[in-house]
Amino acid sequence: MNKLIFCTLLVFTLNKLFPQTLKLTDTVAGIPVNYDELKTGTYEIPDILTSINGEMVKDTAAWLKQRRPEILNLFTENQFGRSPGAPSGLHFELFDTGTMVYNGKALRKQVTIHYSNDTAGPATDVLVYLPANSKKPVPLLLTINFTANYSIANDSGVRRGFVWNRERQKIPAPASSVFGKLDIEKFINAGFGIATIYYGDIEPDFYGGISHGVRSLYLPPGHTAFGPGEWGAIAAWAWGLGCVMDYFETDKQVDSERIALLGVSRLGKTVLWAGAVDQRFALFIASCSGEGGAALARRNYGETAAHLASPLRYHYQFCGNYKKYSENLSAIPMDSHMLLALLAPRPFLLQTGTTDRWSDPKGEFLAAMATEPVYTLFGKKGLGTNILPEAGKPILKDIGFCMHEGGHGINPEDWDVFLEFMKIHLTGSH
Repeated sequence: MNKLIFCTLLVFTLNKLFPQTLKLTDTVAGIPVNYDELKTGTYEIPDILTSINGEMVKDTAAWLKQRRPEILNLFTENQFGRSPGAPSGLHFELFDTGTMVYNGKALRKQVTIHYSNDTAGPATDVLVYLPANSKKPVPLLLTINFTANYSIANDSGVRRGFVWNRERQKIPAPASSVFGKLDIEKFINAGFGIATIYYGDIEPDFYGGISHGVRSLYLPPGHTAFGPGEWGAIAAWAWGLGCVMDYFETDKQVDSERIALLGVSRLGKTVLWAGAVDQRFALFIASCSGEGGAALARRNYGETAAHLASPLRYHYQFCGNYKKYSENLSAIPMDSHMLLALLAPRPFLLQTGTTDRWSDPKGEFLAAMATEPVYTLFGKKGLGTNILPEAGKPILKDIGFCMHEGGHGINPEDWDVFLEFMKIHLTGSH
């Protein structure tokens, strides 16, 4: 598919999925929205290296033993909720053990992840492409997507699967999608594998979706919801990514120590949380993750935690305590720079757009800057600047940042930046 068409379709789809997030309005869900830099408010973010008891973290041992666990607990209790460990009934059904595709360049595998012994229960199809000529395990990009594998891969051999429509019905995946197709060969030609999953296979993205997804396996008998500190939908999607990693650890053709994660918007938030709770992942690319992801929560600009936690919007994506957090940000000893720090010392790249004011690109950049002290502890390189880079001039250090001209989502040229970032940090080449 023509790259310009792909870009146009992606932006169109994001507008359809998130209409309120892409149109600048004065209020959303009855809550005011600010787009004026002079009205972002006076705020002070928590010192990232000062523990709750006031002790300063001076080395990696103290970070790993004391500060990191307490930050992880803050986000668990106040934003994403507690998730269970791997399910006892987790098992993998490899129904495509290896088919040559793309003129013999790639080896396609397909596996169904079952989260319980009941194969009629929630399950996720994983589509994997690996370089066919590789003689050793390969690094891989795992993307979590808004549509089915069948719709996003230009390959008639992919299992069709199902998607959830706007009427909250499960329907066969369409042959094509407004998201366009992934450029599989770009990654294969560079020596990387690429894998995709549909987030709706883990849990559908609507209020009440819990009854159809993986969280339903853990509901106490007679209950339809969890307590205020238990996992929301984002934590469920992140948990599902961890189960995909469980599969990769069984595949001898995949280098499970060099797995990168990519997600857009709410799935960018998901990627960040997956990296926080599961240290097996090696690299992270969060596209336009915004509020609840990389953007500073205390900065009153664009979408805020109050918008996310509104019952009219995405409260089900977070734990019940998130609403209390959103109503009194200054009282919570955490912010997005601390979420990013949970990824340390692994590299991460924040990608955004110049006009995506709803997701607050500057707020993401400021958070990345504020994360640097932790990466410095590990001898890693931060952004090295306090000046927001121009569009098309990415920073690709251990902490990465890039913007394209335009709005919410991924533009065609961003894929080349992603690939370059992966080459630098997963293979040491570029």
